[in-house]
Amino acid sequence: MKTENLIEALVADRTTGRKSIPRALATALALGGLVSLALFFVDLDVPENIAQDMATWRFDLTTWRFDLKVGMVLLALVLAFRLCMEMSRPVTSSRPVRRLLPLAALAAIAVAVELTAVPSASWGTRLVGTNALICLAAIPMLAMAPLAAVLLMLRSGAPASPALAGAAAGLLAAATGATLYAFHCFDDSPLFVATWYVLATIPVVALGALAGRRLLRW
Repeated sequence: MKTENLIEALVADRTTGRKSIPRALATALALGGLVSLALFFVDLDVPENIAQDMATWRFDLTTWRFDLKVGMVLLALVLAFRLCMEMSRPVTSSRPVRRLLPLAALAAIAVAVELTAVPSASWGTRLVGTNALICLAAIPMLAMAPLAAVLLMLRSGAPASPALAGAAAGLLAAATGATLYAFHCFDDSPLFVATWYVLATIPVVALGALAGRRLLRW
């Protein structure tokens, strides 16, 4: 069978089962997320002050940084899910990474607002925060179970690029870990989130790409 015919057959097969892709991916993510949630409560937990704020939550100008942080990680989770879903198929758009542009735009706007809202003398303090090293360790730790579950799900697909599909799985797993960690982290500054959350995501994406290259070949 020619390569073109094989791809066409795969595309036709994926078209008939397209509705099952989001369901399977969501199930894998949920299973991995449950493991991460258990690790979260064992090793991290929600700080008492954040738990109290969540119990009496309402949007106001004093909590906008926390609200924005949670909004950013949830947006990352949604966009990474859509990207991973697309990368699981044998044919993808020419520039799938463009799906992440809304997140990049939101982060840039948030950082710009932060830089104008606080004195320049405090920029360094807000950038470094108080939990940078914990963030670098916690997000990858919380991402491992979702990464394994999503990669296992992707093995039943036919990704056009196994490495890129693995990287998308890593991004989705890291977004899951970041979403959980956001409820433990005391540092709400967009400067901190845009820096340390991204740095913590990079090794998970790299691991996903390496694993995808080996495990997702067809």
